[in-house]
Amino acid sequence: MHQDFFGQNLRGRSFKGQNLEGANFSGTDIKSADFTGANLNGANFTGAKAGLQKRWAIFLVCVSWVLSGISGFFSAFTGLFIAFIFDSPHPLNQVVGWTSLIVVIVLFIVILDQGLKSALAVTVVLALAVAVAVTLALTGAGALAFTCVLALALAVTLANACALAFAGPLAVAGDFALAVAIALAIANAGAGALAFVFNGLGFFAFAFLGGGTRIVASLSFAFAFLGAFVLAFILAVAGILFSANIGRRAMEGDEKYSWIRNIAIAFAAIGGTSFRSSDLTDVNFTAATLKSTDFRKAILIRTCFNKTKKLDFVRPGTTYLQKAQVVSVLETGVGQDSNFDRENLSGINFKGANLIDASFIGANLSQANLQDVDLSRAKLVQAQLNGTDLTGANLTGAYIQDWGITTDTKFDGVRCEYVYMRLPTAYNPDPLRKPDNNKEVFAPGEFADFSKPNDTAKQS
Repeated sequence: MHQDFFGQNLRGRSFKGQNLEGANFSGTDIKSADFTGANLNGANFTGAKAGLQKRWAIFLVCVSWVLSGISGFFSAFTGLFIAFIFDSPHPLNQVVGWTSLIVVIVLFIVILDQGLKSALAVTVVLALAVAVAVTLALTGAGALAFTCVLALALAVTLANACALAFAGPLAVAGDFALAVAIALAIANAGAGALAFVFNGLGFFAFAFLGGGTRIVASLSFAFAFLGAFVLAFILAVAGILFSANIGRRAMEGDEKYSWIRNIAIAFAAIGGTSFRSSDLTDVNFTAATLKSTDFRKAILIRTCFNKTKKLDFVRPGTTYLQKAQVVSVLETGVGQDSNFDRENLSGINFKGANLIDASFIGANLSQANLQDVDLSRAKLVQAQLNGTDLTGANLTGAYIQDWGITTDTKFDGVRCEYVYMRLPTAYNPDPLRKPDNNKEVFAPGEFADFSKPNDTAKQS
Protein backbone atom coordinates (compact mmCIF):
# COMPACT_ATOMS: atom_id res chain seq x y z
CA MET A 1 0.00 0.00 0.00
CA HIS A 2 1.32 3.42 -0.97
CA GLN A 3 2.11 5.84 1.85
CA ASP A 4 -0.12 8.89 2.22
CA PHE A 5 1.31 12.18 3.57
CA PHE A 6 -1.41 14.43 2.16
CA GLY A 7 -1.28 17.98 3.54
CA GLN A 8 1.26 17.19 6.26
CA ASN A 9 4.05 19.41 7.56
CA LEU A 10 7.23 17.55 6.61
CA ARG A 11 9.71 20.40 7.05
CA GLY A 12 13.24 19.17 7.63
CA ARG A 13 12.19 15.49 7.54
CA SER A 14 14.67 12.96 6.18
CA PHE A 15 13.48 10.34 3.69
CA LYS A 16 16.99 9.61 2.54
CA GLY A 17 17.28 6.33 0.62
CA GLN A 18 13.70 5.25 1.41
CA ASN A 19 11.33 3.42 -0.93
CA LEU A 20 8.44 5.85 -1.41
CA GLU A 21 7.14 4.53 -4.71
CA GLY A 22 3.67 5.89 -5.45
CA ALA A 23 3.54 7.90 -2.20
CA ASN A 24 1.14 10.84 -1.94
CA PHE A 25 2.86 14.11 -0.93
CA SER A 26 0.26 16.41 -2.46
CA GLY A 27 -0.28 19.64 -0.54
CA THR A 28 2.62 18.94 1.83
CA ASP A 29 5.21 21.37 3.17
CA ILE A 30 8.55 19.74 2.30
CA LYS A 31 10.86 22.72 2.87
CA SER A 32 14.38 21.49 3.67
CA ALA A 33 13.19 17.86 3.47
CA ASP A 34 15.83 15.35 2.33
CA PHE A 35 14.82 12.82 -0.36
CA THR A 36 18.41 12.07 -1.40
CA GLY A 37 18.65 8.70 -3.14
CA ALA A 38 14.98 7.87 -2.48
CA ASN A 39 12.79 5.82 -4.82
CA LEU A 40 9.88 8.15 -5.63
CA ASN A 41 8.70 6.42 -8.79
CA GLY A 42 5.12 7.56 -9.48
CA ALA A 43 4.89 9.74 -6.36
CA ASN A 44 2.48 12.69 -6.26
CA PHE A 45 3.79 16.12 -5.17
CA THR A 46 0.92 18.18 -6.57
CA GLY A 47 0.82 21.57 -4.86
CA ALA A 48 3.72 20.73 -2.54
CA LYS A 49 5.91 23.54 -1.20
CA ALA A 50 9.65 22.90 -1.37
CA GLY A 51 12.54 25.23 -0.60
CA LEU A 52 14.17 26.66 2.51
CA GLN A 53 13.13 26.72 6.14
CA LYS A 54 13.29 30.06 7.92
CA ARG A 55 16.56 29.37 9.68
CA TRP A 56 18.28 28.68 6.39
CA ALA A 57 16.70 31.77 4.88
CA ILE A 58 18.05 33.87 7.75
CA PHE A 59 21.47 32.34 7.23
CA LEU A 60 21.46 33.37 3.58
CA VAL A 61 20.42 36.90 4.53
CA CYS A 62 23.40 37.09 6.87
CA VAL A 63 25.74 35.85 4.15
CA SER A 64 24.31 38.42 1.76
CA TRP A 65 25.09 41.13 4.30
CA VAL A 66 28.64 39.83 4.69
CA LEU A 67 29.08 39.94 0.91
CA SER A 68 27.76 43.47 0.90
CA GLY A 69 30.19 44.34 3.68
CA ILE A 70 33.07 43.00 1.61
CA SER A 71 31.86 45.08 -1.31
CA GLY A 72 31.76 48.11 0.97
CA PHE A 73 35.28 47.40 2.24
CA PHE A 74 36.70 47.36 -1.27
CA SER A 75 34.59 50.36 -2.21
CA ALA A 76 36.28 52.30 0.58
CA PHE A 77 39.71 51.65 -0.87
CA THR A 78 38.50 52.28 -4.41
CA GLY A 79 37.10 55.61 -3.30
CA LEU A 80 40.35 56.42 -1.51
CA PHE A 81 42.45 55.74 -4.59
CA ILE A 82 40.12 57.68 -6.89
CA ALA A 83 40.15 60.61 -4.44
CA PHE A 84 43.87 61.03 -5.17
CA ILE A 85 42.66 62.90 -8.25
CA PHE A 86 42.39 65.96 -6.03
CA ASP A 87 45.93 65.71 -4.68
CA SER A 88 47.23 68.44 -7.01
CA PRO A 89 50.57 68.93 -5.22
CA HIS A 90 51.46 65.30 -5.95
CA PRO A 91 51.13 64.45 -9.68
CA LEU A 92 51.93 60.77 -9.14
CA ASN A 93 49.00 60.44 -6.73
CA GLN A 94 46.78 62.06 -9.35
CA VAL A 95 47.91 59.44 -11.88
CA VAL A 96 46.84 56.74 -9.42
CA GLY A 97 43.48 58.45 -8.95
CA TRP A 98 42.74 58.95 -12.62
CA THR A 99 43.91 55.43 -13.48
CA SER A 100 41.64 53.92 -10.81
CA LEU A 101 38.67 55.95 -12.07
CA ILE A 102 39.31 54.90 -15.68
CA VAL A 103 39.62 51.25 -14.65
CA VAL A 104 36.33 51.44 -12.71
CA ILE A 105 34.53 52.90 -15.72
CA VAL A 106 36.08 50.38 -18.14
CA LEU A 107 35.30 47.47 -15.81
CA PHE A 108 31.68 48.47 -15.39
CA ILE A 109 31.22 48.89 -19.13
CA VAL A 110 32.94 45.60 -20.00
CA ILE A 111 31.06 43.64 -17.31
CA LEU A 112 27.72 45.00 -18.47
CA ASP A 113 28.49 44.38 -22.14
CA GLN A 114 30.67 41.26 -22.16
CA GLY A 115 30.43 39.66 -18.73
CA LEU A 116 32.78 39.22 -15.79
CA LYS A 117 35.20 36.84 -17.54
CA SER A 118 35.99 39.44 -20.19
CA ALA A 119 36.39 42.07 -17.49
CA LEU A 120 39.04 39.98 -15.77
CA ALA A 121 41.04 39.70 -18.98
CA VAL A 122 40.72 43.42 -19.71
CA THR A 123 41.86 44.30 -16.20
CA VAL A 124 44.98 42.15 -16.48
CA VAL A 125 45.88 43.79 -19.80
CA LEU A 126 45.23 47.27 -18.40
CA ALA A 127 47.28 46.56 -15.30
CA LEU A 128 50.25 45.28 -17.28
CA ALA A 129 50.09 48.11 -19.79
CA VAL A 130 49.88 50.82 -17.16
CA ALA A 131 52.59 49.24 -15.00
CA VAL A 132 55.01 48.98 -17.93
CA ALA A 133 54.25 52.49 -19.11
CA VAL A 134 54.74 54.00 -15.67
CA THR A 135 57.94 52.04 -15.03
CA LEU A 136 59.40 53.27 -18.32
CA ALA A 137 58.25 56.84 -17.76
CA LEU A 138 59.57 57.16 -14.23
CA THR A 139 63.17 56.98 -13.09
CA GLY A 140 64.71 56.37 -9.71
CA ALA A 141 63.55 54.48 -6.65
CA GLY A 142 60.09 56.03 -6.83
CA ALA A 143 59.21 54.09 -9.99
CA LEU A 144 58.92 50.70 -8.29
CA ALA A 145 57.03 52.07 -5.29
CA PHE A 146 54.57 53.94 -7.48
CA THR A 147 54.00 50.91 -9.72
CA CYS A 148 53.25 48.78 -6.64
CA VAL A 149 50.73 51.35 -5.37
CA LEU A 150 49.09 51.50 -8.79
CA ALA A 151 48.90 47.70 -8.99
CA LEU A 152 47.23 47.67 -5.58
CA ALA A 153 44.72 50.27 -6.76
CA LEU A 154 43.86 48.17 -9.82
CA ALA A 155 43.53 44.99 -7.75
CA VAL A 156 41.23 46.65 -5.22
CA THR A 157 39.13 48.18 -7.99
CA LEU A 158 38.70 44.78 -9.66
CA ALA A 159 37.82 43.12 -6.35
CA ASN A 160 35.19 45.78 -5.73
CA ALA A 161 33.64 45.25 -9.17
CA CYS A 162 33.57 41.45 -8.66
CA ALA A 163 31.97 41.76 -5.21
CA LEU A 164 29.28 44.04 -6.60
CA ALA A 165 28.69 41.70 -9.55
CA PHE A 166 28.08 38.73 -7.23
CA ALA A 167 25.98 40.61 -4.67
CA GLY A 168 23.05 41.21 -7.04
CA PRO A 169 22.55 37.62 -8.30
CA LEU A 170 22.88 36.19 -4.79
CA ALA A 171 20.23 38.58 -3.56
CA VAL A 172 17.78 37.61 -6.28
CA ALA A 173 18.52 33.88 -6.01
CA GLY A 174 17.92 33.95 -2.29
CA ASP A 175 14.82 36.13 -2.64
CA PHE A 176 16.36 38.71 -0.31
CA ALA A 177 16.66 41.52 -2.82
CA LEU A 178 15.36 44.18 -0.43
CA ALA A 179 17.66 43.17 2.40
CA VAL A 180 20.72 43.11 0.21
CA ALA A 181 19.77 46.36 -1.53
CA ILE A 182 19.69 48.01 1.89
CA ALA A 183 22.96 46.32 2.80
CA LEU A 184 24.60 47.54 -0.39
CA ALA A 185 23.35 51.05 0.17
CA ILE A 186 24.71 51.14 3.72
CA ALA A 187 27.97 49.43 2.78
CA ASN A 188 28.70 51.69 -0.16
CA ALA A 189 27.58 54.81 1.62
CA GLY A 190 29.81 53.87 4.54
CA ALA A 191 32.63 53.10 2.15
CA GLY A 192 32.23 56.45 0.48
CA ALA A 193 32.21 58.21 3.81
CA LEU A 194 35.32 56.34 4.88
CA ALA A 195 37.11 57.26 1.67
CA PHE A 196 35.94 60.82 2.12
CA VAL A 197 37.27 60.99 5.68
CA PHE A 198 40.60 59.34 4.81
CA ASN A 199 41.15 61.62 1.87
CA GLY A 200 40.12 64.75 3.73
CA LEU A 201 42.40 63.96 6.66
CA GLY A 202 45.27 63.24 4.29
CA PHE A 203 44.99 66.61 2.63
CA PHE A 204 44.43 68.31 5.96
CA ALA A 205 47.68 66.85 7.27
CA PHE A 206 49.53 67.84 4.13
CA ALA A 207 48.25 71.40 4.29
CA PHE A 208 49.17 72.04 7.91
CA LEU A 209 52.37 70.00 8.18
CA GLY A 210 54.29 71.35 5.23
CA GLY A 211 52.08 72.13 2.29
CA GLY A 212 52.21 75.95 2.39
CA THR A 213 50.24 78.76 3.94
CA ARG A 214 47.09 78.36 5.98
CA ILE A 215 45.01 79.84 3.17
CA VAL A 216 46.29 77.33 0.63
CA ALA A 217 45.85 74.56 3.16
CA SER A 218 42.25 75.54 3.85
CA LEU A 219 41.39 75.73 0.17
CA SER A 220 43.10 72.42 -0.53
CA PHE A 221 41.27 70.76 2.32
CA ALA A 222 37.89 72.19 1.30
CA PHE A 223 38.39 71.14 -2.31
CA ALA A 224 39.49 67.64 -1.35
CA PHE A 225 36.66 67.41 1.15
CA LEU A 226 34.02 68.31 -1.44
CA GLY A 227 35.57 66.18 -4.19
CA ALA A 228 35.79 63.10 -2.00
CA PHE A 229 32.18 63.53 -0.89
CA VAL A 230 30.89 63.79 -4.46
CA LEU A 231 32.93 60.75 -5.55
CA ALA A 232 31.73 58.77 -2.54
CA PHE A 233 28.12 59.49 -3.40
CA ILE A 234 28.61 58.63 -7.08
CA LEU A 235 30.40 55.38 -6.22
CA ALA A 236 27.66 54.36 -3.79
CA VAL A 237 24.83 54.98 -6.26
CA ALA A 238 26.73 53.43 -9.18
CA GLY A 239 27.57 50.36 -7.10
CA ILE A 240 23.96 49.75 -6.12
CA LEU A 241 22.64 50.22 -9.66
CA PHE A 242 25.45 48.10 -11.11
CA SER A 243 24.82 45.22 -8.72
CA ALA A 244 21.05 45.36 -9.22
CA ASN A 245 21.43 45.34 -13.00
CA ILE A 246 23.85 42.40 -12.98
CA GLY A 247 21.51 40.50 -10.65
CA ARG A 248 18.51 41.10 -12.87
CA ARG A 249 20.29 40.11 -16.07
CA ALA A 250 21.90 37.04 -14.53
CA MET A 251 18.64 35.70 -13.13
CA GLU A 252 16.84 36.39 -16.42
CA GLY A 253 19.20 33.90 -18.06
CA ASP A 254 21.72 36.19 -19.76
CA GLU A 255 24.45 33.81 -20.97
CA LYS A 256 27.17 36.36 -20.17
CA TYR A 257 26.42 35.95 -16.48
CA SER A 258 25.34 32.30 -16.49
CA TRP A 259 28.15 31.12 -14.21
CA ILE A 260 27.39 33.88 -11.71
CA ARG A 261 23.74 32.84 -11.78
CA ASN A 262 24.67 29.18 -11.29
CA ILE A 263 26.84 29.99 -8.29
CA ALA A 264 24.13 32.16 -6.75
CA ILE A 265 21.41 29.52 -7.22
CA ALA A 266 23.67 26.74 -5.92
CA PHE A 267 24.36 28.77 -2.80
CA ALA A 268 20.68 29.64 -2.35
CA ALA A 269 19.85 25.90 -2.50
CA ILE A 270 22.00 25.08 0.53
CA GLY A 271 19.68 23.69 3.15
CA GLY A 272 16.76 23.50 0.72
CA THR A 273 14.70 20.48 -0.32
CA SER A 274 16.92 17.81 -1.85
CA PHE A 275 15.97 15.26 -4.52
CA ARG A 276 19.60 14.59 -5.32
CA SER A 277 20.18 11.17 -6.94
CA SER A 278 16.54 10.21 -6.36
CA ASP A 279 14.32 8.33 -8.83
CA LEU A 280 11.64 10.77 -9.97
CA THR A 281 10.28 8.67 -12.82
CA ASP A 282 6.59 9.55 -13.51
CA VAL A 283 6.52 11.88 -10.48
CA ASN A 284 3.85 14.59 -10.58
CA PHE A 285 4.98 18.07 -9.46
CA THR A 286 1.98 19.91 -10.91
CA ALA A 287 1.56 23.37 -9.31
CA ALA A 288 4.35 22.67 -6.80
CA THR A 289 6.70 25.42 -5.57
CA LEU A 290 10.26 24.25 -6.17
CA LYS A 291 12.55 27.18 -5.45
CA SER A 292 15.92 26.32 -3.83
CA THR A 293 15.47 22.60 -4.58
CA ASP A 294 18.33 20.28 -5.50
CA PHE A 295 17.76 18.03 -8.54
CA ARG A 296 21.38 17.09 -9.21
CA LYS A 297 21.77 13.54 -10.59
CA ALA A 298 18.03 12.91 -10.20
CA ILE A 299 16.32 10.53 -12.64
CA LEU A 300 13.80 12.69 -14.49
CA ILE A 301 11.87 10.36 -16.78
CA ARG A 302 8.38 11.61 -17.74
CA THR A 303 8.46 13.81 -14.63
CA CYS A 304 5.60 16.33 -14.75
CA PHE A 305 6.50 19.96 -13.98
CA ASN A 306 3.33 21.49 -15.37
CA LYS A 307 2.43 24.87 -13.80
CA THR A 308 5.20 24.58 -11.21
CA LYS A 309 6.50 27.76 -9.58
CA LYS A 310 10.14 28.92 -9.39
CA LEU A 311 11.40 25.97 -11.43
CA ASP A 312 14.07 28.29 -12.85
CA PHE A 313 15.51 28.68 -9.33
CA VAL A 314 16.29 25.00 -8.72
CA ARG A 315 19.77 23.51 -8.70
CA PRO A 316 19.56 21.40 -11.88
CA GLY A 317 23.00 19.82 -12.14
CA THR A 318 23.35 18.32 -15.63
CA THR A 319 19.65 17.50 -16.07
CA TYR A 320 17.52 19.14 -18.75
CA LEU A 321 16.34 21.62 -16.10
CA GLN A 322 19.53 23.62 -16.70
CA LYS A 323 18.05 24.91 -19.98
CA ALA A 324 15.94 28.05 -19.48
CA GLN A 325 13.93 27.42 -22.64
CA VAL A 326 13.10 23.88 -21.56
CA VAL A 327 12.03 25.04 -18.12
CA SER A 328 9.72 27.63 -19.66
CA VAL A 329 7.93 25.00 -21.76
CA LEU A 330 7.66 22.63 -18.82
CA GLU A 331 6.03 25.31 -16.68
CA THR A 332 3.75 26.94 -19.24
CA GLY A 333 3.21 24.29 -21.91
CA VAL A 334 4.01 26.90 -24.58
CA GLY A 335 6.99 26.37 -26.89
CA GLN A 336 5.89 27.47 -30.33
CA ASP A 337 8.85 28.23 -32.65
CA SER A 338 11.33 27.04 -29.99
CA ASN A 339 14.67 25.60 -31.04
CA PHE A 340 15.77 22.38 -29.31
CA ASP A 341 18.22 21.25 -31.97
CA ARG A 342 20.64 18.58 -30.68
CA GLU A 343 19.43 18.94 -27.11
CA ASN A 344 19.35 15.92 -24.81
CA LEU A 345 15.69 15.82 -23.79
CA SER A 346 15.57 12.13 -22.96
CA GLY A 347 12.63 11.35 -20.69
CA ILE A 348 11.18 14.86 -20.78
CA ASN A 349 7.46 15.39 -20.20
CA PHE A 350 5.96 17.88 -22.66
CA LYS A 351 2.46 16.41 -22.39
CA GLY A 352 -0.16 18.68 -23.95
CA ALA A 353 2.36 21.38 -24.90
CA ASN A 354 2.08 23.69 -27.90
CA LEU A 355 5.21 22.97 -29.96
CA ILE A 356 4.00 24.17 -33.35
CA ASP A 357 6.93 24.98 -35.66
CA ALA A 358 9.42 23.87 -33.00
CA SER A 359 12.73 22.42 -34.13
CA PHE A 360 14.14 19.17 -32.72
CA ILE A 361 16.78 18.46 -35.35
CA GLY A 362 19.15 15.82 -33.94
CA ALA A 363 17.51 16.03 -30.50
CA ASN A 364 17.24 13.06 -28.15
CA LEU A 365 13.58 12.56 -27.24
CA SER A 366 13.83 8.93 -26.21
CA GLN A 367 11.37 7.87 -23.47
CA ALA A 368 9.78 11.32 -23.61
CA ASN A 369 6.10 11.89 -22.91
CA LEU A 370 4.71 13.75 -25.92
CA GLN A 371 1.09 12.79 -25.41
CA ASP A 372 -1.39 15.24 -26.99
CA VAL A 373 1.48 17.57 -27.99
CA ASP A 374 0.86 19.80 -31.01
CA LEU A 375 3.89 19.17 -33.25
CA SER A 376 2.38 20.68 -36.38
CA ARG A 377 5.17 21.65 -38.82
CA ALA A 378 7.77 20.64 -36.22
CA LYS A 379 11.21 19.61 -37.47
CA LEU A 380 11.91 16.10 -36.20
CA VAL A 381 14.78 15.43 -38.59
CA GLN A 382 17.17 12.85 -37.09
CA ALA A 383 15.39 13.11 -33.74
CA GLN A 384 15.73 10.02 -31.54
CA LEU A 385 12.30 8.71 -30.51
CA ASN A 386 13.03 5.33 -28.95
CA GLY A 387 10.27 4.54 -26.48
CA THR A 388 8.69 7.97 -26.97
CA ASP A 389 4.96 8.23 -26.30
CA LEU A 390 3.26 10.21 -29.10
CA THR A 391 -0.27 9.14 -28.15
CA GLY A 392 -2.77 11.73 -29.40
CA ALA A 393 -0.06 14.04 -30.76
CA ASN A 394 -0.64 16.21 -33.83
CA LEU A 395 2.09 15.64 -36.44
CA THR A 396 0.45 17.34 -39.41
CA GLY A 397 3.09 18.98 -41.60
CA ALA A 398 6.01 17.67 -39.51
CA TYR A 399 9.42 17.05 -41.12
CA ILE A 400 10.49 13.50 -40.29
CA GLN A 401 13.59 12.88 -42.39
CA ASP A 402 15.70 10.10 -40.84
CA TRP A 403 13.89 10.26 -37.50
CA GLY A 404 14.83 7.47 -35.12
CA ILE A 405 11.59 5.67 -34.34
CA THR A 406 11.51 2.09 -33.03
CA THR A 407 8.94 -0.58 -32.29
CA ASP A 408 8.66 0.97 -28.80
CA THR A 409 7.56 4.36 -30.17
CA LYS A 410 3.85 4.82 -29.46
CA PHE A 411 1.62 6.29 -32.21
CA ASP A 412 -1.79 5.47 -30.71
CA GLY A 413 -4.37 8.05 -31.73
CA VAL A 414 -1.82 10.25 -33.56
CA ARG A 415 -3.44 12.96 -35.67
CA CYS A 416 -1.67 13.58 -38.96
CA GLU A 417 -2.93 14.67 -42.35
CA TYR A 418 0.45 14.77 -44.11
CA VAL A 419 4.20 14.90 -43.42
CA TYR A 420 7.39 15.84 -45.27
CA MET A 421 10.30 13.47 -45.74
CA ARG A 422 12.86 16.27 -46.28
CA LEU A 423 13.45 19.77 -44.95
CA PRO A 424 12.01 22.55 -47.13
CA THR A 425 14.16 24.78 -49.34
CA ALA A 426 13.49 28.03 -51.17
CA TYR A 427 13.06 26.08 -54.39
CA ASN A 428 11.03 23.24 -52.88
CA PRO A 429 8.78 24.25 -49.99
CA ASP A 430 6.95 20.88 -50.02
CA PRO A 431 9.75 18.28 -50.29
CA LEU A 432 8.64 14.65 -50.57
CA ARG A 433 5.20 15.19 -49.14
CA LYS A 434 3.33 12.12 -47.98
CA PRO A 435 0.76 11.35 -49.25
CA ASP A 436 2.28 12.28 -52.62
CA ASN A 437 -0.91 13.86 -53.92
CA ASN A 438 -1.27 17.32 -52.37
CA LYS A 439 -5.02 16.90 -52.39
CA GLU A 440 -4.89 13.72 -50.31
CA VAL A 441 -4.45 13.31 -46.55
CA PHE A 442 -3.89 10.34 -44.25
CA ALA A 443 -7.04 8.64 -43.07
CA PRO A 444 -7.46 8.26 -39.27
CA GLY A 445 -4.91 5.69 -38.05
CA GLU A 446 -3.18 5.48 -41.45
CA PHE A 447 -0.10 7.47 -40.42
CA ALA A 448 0.66 5.01 -37.59
CA ASP A 449 0.80 2.19 -40.14
CA PHE A 450 2.87 4.33 -42.52
CA SER A 451 5.44 5.09 -39.79
CA LYS A 452 6.16 1.54 -38.71
CA PRO A 453 9.95 1.00 -38.53
CA ASN A 454 9.84 -1.84 -41.06
CA ASP A 455 8.46 0.63 -43.60
CA THR A 456 11.59 2.77 -43.53
CA ALA A 457 12.59 1.78 -47.03
CA LYS A 458 9.19 2.88 -48.29
CA GLN A 459 9.54 6.31 -46.63
CA SER A 460 12.97 7.06 -48.15
